[in-house]
Amino acid sequence: MTDSSFVLRIADADLAPEPLTPEQIVSGTPEVTGRVVWESADGRRIRGIWQITPGVVTDTEADEMFVVISGSATVEVEGGPTLRVGPGDMAVLREGDRTTWTVHETLRKAYCITLPE
Repeated sequence: MTDSSFVLRIADADLAPEPLTPEQIVSGTPEVTGRVVWESADGRRIRGIWQITPGVVTDTEADEMFVVISGSATVEVEGGPTLRVGPGDMAVLREGDRTTWTVHETLRKAYCITLPE
């Protein structure tokens, strides 16, 4: 992370393992990696890169906006819409959304998360 303005090539960024809990995995052997590239001093605003390999997982979302860089997935929001995302798509998830991600091709996204006070 840095305190100054910067540029980072998302497609080439090195990512670190972010293991899923066994309860999150519905099918397949998906693996998650990621990297926080910026965080506000109070820890409420986070910018980063996240990647997941094919499989099906569940999650409870934060208040997040993301842009897909590569890959594709279908994100089913419990009680809400089904989002089909691929390269160039921007999506917004609400805090508390319970989702099921079906990842068709390894998906890499850049994200902005805002955590509650």
